[in-house]
Amino acid sequence: MTVHQLNELLLICSLVLLIAVAAVRISSRSGLPSLLLYLGIGVAIGQDGIGNVAFDNAELTQVIGYAALVVILAEGGLGTKWKEIKPALPAAVVLSTVGVAVSVGITASAAHYLVGLEWQQALIIGAVVSSTDAAAVFSVLRKVPLPPRVTGVLEAESGFNDAPVVIMVVAFSTVGPIESWYVLVGTIAMELAIGAAVGLGVGLLGSFGLRHVALPASGLYPIAVMAIAVTAYAAGALAHGSGFLAVYLAAMVLGNAKLPHAPANRGFAEGLGWIAQIGMFVLLGLLVTPSKLADDFWPAVIIGLVLTVVARPMEVWVSLLPFPIPWQEQALMSWAGLRGAVPIILATIPMVSGIDGSERVFNIVFVLVVVYTLVQGPTLPWLARALKLGDSSEAADLGVESAPLERLRGHLLSVAIPEGSKMHGVEVAELRLPPGAAVTLVVREEKSFVPGPATVLRHRDELLVVATDPVRDATERRLRAVGQGGKLAGWLGTGGSTAVSEPKGPTHWPHLPFTKRTSG
Repeated sequence: MTVHQLNELLLICSLVLLIAVAAVRISSRSGLPSLLLYLGIGVAIGQDGIGNVAFDNAELTQVIGYAALVVILAEGGLGTKWKEIKPALPAAVVLSTVGVAVSVGITASAAHYLVGLEWQQALIIGAVVSSTDAAAVFSVLRKVPLPPRVTGVLEAESGFNDAPVVIMVVAFSTVGPIESWYVLVGTIAMELAIGAAVGLGVGLLGSFGLRHVALPASGLYPIAVMAIAVTAYAAGALAHGSGFLAVYLAAMVLGNAKLPHAPANRGFAEGLGWIAQIGMFVLLGLLVTPSKLADDFWPAVIIGLVLTVVARPMEVWVSLLPFPIPWQEQALMSWAGLRGAVPIILATIPMVSGIDGSERVFNIVFVLVVVYTLVQGPTLPWLARALKLGDSSEAADLGVESAPLERLRGHLLSVAIPEGSKMHGVEVAELRLPPGAAVTLVVREEKSFVPGPATVLRHRDELLVVATDPVRDATERRLRAVGQGGKLAGWLGTGGSTAVSEPKGPTHWPHLPFTKRTSG
């Protein structure tokens, strides 16, 4: 490749990224999932489009898609709150295993008996579309205020179910007879166990290291976090386990470990996640040939209809039988089983394996994802409101970032007061922070000042709170409690007690020389 060709390629890539970023704005206003707009960009510049770019490399698409999925799962894991996902974990695990098996059986039967596909093709389609897409679920659910249990189950399911689905698709795409069902079940169980062990181990070791090793620049922390998450995927895959489950669990451990510069870590991962989504969807749009989709449109609609109104509700109902979950929440979970780029990526596996009819399988999956994402995505907020499951009254959470002050055994907490926070109107003295913690600086309208006990806090203020190591957690709990319950938090059952154990060392603070560098 010459320098001139490289410059042209960079220009094209930058233009595609700019158009895709503009598509995010259109998506947020119209309610359409952004993945459809990115797919549309790929189709528009690909074969039969205005760009007429000929691209048919399914193997390269699969490799890039796997890499993008690793980044998306890492971003989703970093943003998953353990306190929300913990009570939902058993239900999510059952949905990701037993539920997937129910969905595969019903969908494959519909593809065979209603559409007339061979059993191998039908099983591949049934397995491929049984995976809910992490990118689609994360992006839609974080815009819809839902009860924590519903959000926890759906997010955990989308992070967990990729692993068994990939194993089944690879097994069904083998040339020759498929292994016995008990061998397949044993393989899935073994790979899930290995992936879980590797992910948790790497996540715990990585979080321990980042908490005890002060990096020379704050910008290195997000890079280190993503490197640890990718390491979990590679280690899990090399150990013959599920790398996808490993990266999600490792990222979830890191995201809940109270690492330095946590908001910056999540922001960096979110940016990488957007780039991964854009690149993955555009590439998938390039791979498809629109003129070949017409013959497979109605088979895709029929299979998708069975999947949406029969297989997914039955999957949810069977999986959640042991759990006391109301029918309204089950109905919403049934409709929120969003498909996105993951099924399309998995549909490239039989193409790479050379399975007969694999191109038709890819076309059916592509049409199914586009049509039913158009139907399900925009209607999900309406259904949540109709079922009275919207939780818009919940107070906005505070964005709290910490940086270690190694020499002083303390922490500098950066607190942003968003719109909707009940900390607005609270005086500094009314925060009732534990001994060893104090508000040292307030930034308001780009001006900073040292607050007094009677200083009234306002929306969009940024606070710098210094806390000794023994009271760091109690200080953060108290700040979040006041943000949700106001000045009477703790008196009206909102939590945030300031009772802490007495620190073993001295509690007085020497003069703090604040500089632009906030980490020790």
